[in-house]
Amino acid sequence: MANQNRPANTDVSKAGSDLHSGIGHSLQHESARKHATGEAVFVDDRLDLQDQLHLYARLSPHAHARIAALDVRPCYEFDGVALAVTSKDIPGEIDIGTIFPGDPLLADAVVEYIGQPVLIVAADAPETAYRAAQAAIIEYEELPATLGIKQALEKKQLVCDKRWQRRGDAKAALARARHKIEGEINIGGQEHFYMEPQASQAVPTEDGGMTVYASTQNPSDVQRQVAKVLGTQMCNVVVDTRRIGGGFGGKETQAAGPACMAAVVSHLTGRPAKICLYRQEDMLMTGKRHPFYNRYTVGFDDSGVIEGIELTLASNCGYSPDLSAAIMDRAMFHSDNAYYLGDVTIDGYCCRTNIASNTACRGFGAPQAMVTIETVMDQIASYLGKDPLEVRKRNFYQDDNGHNTTHYYQPVRHNLLHAVTEQLETSSNYHARRQAIAEFNRNSPILKRGLAITPIKFGISFTASFLNQAGALIHLYTDGSIHLNHGGTEMGQGLNTKIAQVVAEEFQVDIAQIQISATRTDKVPNTSATAASSGADLNGKAAQNAARTLKQRLITFASEHFHTHEQKIAFRNGAVHIGENVLPFKEFIELAYLNQIALSSTGFYRTPEVHYDESQARGRPFFYYVFGAACSEVIVDTLTGEYKVLRVDICHDVGSSLNPAIDRGQIEGGFIQGMGWLTTEELIWDDKGKLITDGPSNYKIPTIADIPSDFRVSLLENNHNPEQTIFHSKAVGEPPFMLAISVVGALKHAISSTSESGTLPELDTPVTSERVLRAISQLQASNQNSTTANNASPTKSSQ
Repeated sequence: MANQNRPANTDVSKAGSDLHSGIGHSLQHESARKHATGEAVFVDDRLDLQDQLHLYARLSPHAHARIAALDVRPCYEFDGVALAVTSKDIPGEIDIGTIFPGDPLLADAVVEYIGQPVLIVAADAPETAYRAAQAAIIEYEELPATLGIKQALEKKQLVCDKRWQRRGDAKAALARARHKIEGEINIGGQEHFYMEPQASQAVPTEDGGMTVYASTQNPSDVQRQVAKVLGTQMCNVVVDTRRIGGGFGGKETQAAGPACMAAVVSHLTGRPAKICLYRQEDMLMTGKRHPFYNRYTVGFDDSGVIEGIELTLASNCGYSPDLSAAIMDRAMFHSDNAYYLGDVTIDGYCCRTNIASNTACRGFGAPQAMVTIETVMDQIASYLGKDPLEVRKRNFYQDDNGHNTTHYYQPVRHNLLHAVTEQLETSSNYHARRQAIAEFNRNSPILKRGLAITPIKFGISFTASFLNQAGALIHLYTDGSIHLNHGGTEMGQGLNTKIAQVVAEEFQVDIAQIQISATRTDKVPNTSATAASSGADLNGKAAQNAARTLKQRLITFASEHFHTHEQKIAFRNGAVHIGENVLPFKEFIELAYLNQIALSSTGFYRTPEVHYDESQARGRPFFYYVFGAACSEVIVDTLTGEYKVLRVDICHDVGSSLNPAIDRGQIEGGFIQGMGWLTTEELIWDDKGKLITDGPSNYKIPTIADIPSDFRVSLLENNHNPEQTIFHSKAVGEPPFMLAISVVGALKHAISSTSESGTLPELDTPVTSERVLRAISQLQASNQNSTTANNASPTKSSQ
């Protein structure tokens, strides 16, 4: 792996030649062994402190109701109960909305969804807290509730103003288009189902301060919200996050609730307090991926090229704004996926309903929009009787015909859509397999196969430009060891490993010399959430900045101390080469210390060139794009609707990979999680607004049995990100998630083979076995009706 982004005073030709722990190497995740053995310490694994209290939150049983009476006196009849807290007991502000208000820590006068916390009980044992919380007397007066997207649209109940994006005149383009189709699709939400539930431990410190150990993707937001509810300054609150057991967006904003609960109890009692939600309470209390209801009208020519399109996106936001406006913006940004759409009108509605406030989830709204445009591509192909891949490729962004600018007016630079698709087309043997599947389906009355390729183009950056910043801190010790801290959180994705590789590369030392400590708000302040696939991009650059500041300081010292020109000084293979002198890294750092050279530095990075004017709906919201494509093959039992994903081929663009093994793991994991969202993970609420699928017994995430037995992942060959990212790598967290859309395309292909006309089924997601069977039944009924009509027509004519 070539080393890029080196300063001028580094010997590029030799640096890294023998180092096997810097960038580009497939190093093991720094906590892999601890994860496998159970030694990794999460919040609930922390030892109980003396006098520690355990919390339980009593939840609302109504989707919308007025709290008529609330009596917590029965709670104190249980031995060991220290405190029962209601909204009236919160010492500071009640609202913990991250961007917009609307999220009270505890319901105040009115409950807005089933599962909303109403009171907290703190006791010396979790079981006592639970039983005491159930003893509280709460009386409600039920109010009308809005539970669905369409109902909210009819009532014009939104959590924010309508969003929009425009290019050209879509209505005129549709009017002159030779062909036009329209349709709609309901896209289900998704439970994050992180392995570690929401958890937090608060410990009071001197002078009214608070240390909070939180399972969060966003330590600075937890710090801010804890300070708000306690009525104190942020400098009095320290948030510590060593690792979290998965987040996927679910711990970006909604980790603040449990943290604030623990902090309030700890503040009021002067005792440590801990809360770890039970799985059912976690699923009831917290929001999920937004369900969407999307409509489209598209006009196209004889070859399937889109000339104009109107899209309406409506999301089920739940009861409060949370991040819904930003999620809708990203959905609209990605409504094109890989395609130039001609004249475009996109309207976005963030619908307010009486369910838990939905929140960030891997892809942040983009998957829901990308499923919709891929549905459009399939419909166009079916309408014209063409191979869906042919239609997709005809609509790709192009560099040579003016079709290289998005509907928000950002050019698609360094377009790799054709490269990834062509590599996958060849490696997957797509065309030969389509022919073989057609032959198989003609001779197989019960089992049907399907095959599909779908591409992705995914923008990388926070679309709120101020979030694109990060900090880091590096200490060099006299024994040659390195302490590293950065603002990102490790949630299993390998972020700490990649950042350590960056620092190892810069100093040309073994990664074993580097220790990354827990993310702490008193070490690196004002951090952005570890989200938007930006963790390695932002924090890697910040750590690199800190390392290069130190290196330049050390090079200047060495030049003066040894009377050697800076160009003759290089860090290489665990040593510092100074002209003819070679000092082991440890000895050189000790020498610098003895000569009173500062051995600590902060680092900072902000993403350049990112901007977006919401009033004009144009700009450059993304620093760069990630590209990829997946080919999926399925087999369907037409008698039961059951199906199996047989084989998956993926070609993905990661730029110059920092760690190929971790990147491949992210691609595989992202695909499987996306496949779960699109196939088995069905969220169901009853007619009162209660989540029915509230645990692993009835909410089905993919298991080992669902992983394709033939799973082939390749990184795009000879790839180099021209943008000045960290060592020219690309983000890999969210983009692979959308590759799973190919499974839906393959299922449609298999189902359509049950129809003599090849009619494409209309499928909402998730495409469960029940939906597959229903689609097959509808196509077969349509076939029978057509046959009956055709048989009847000659008789009618003869009369």
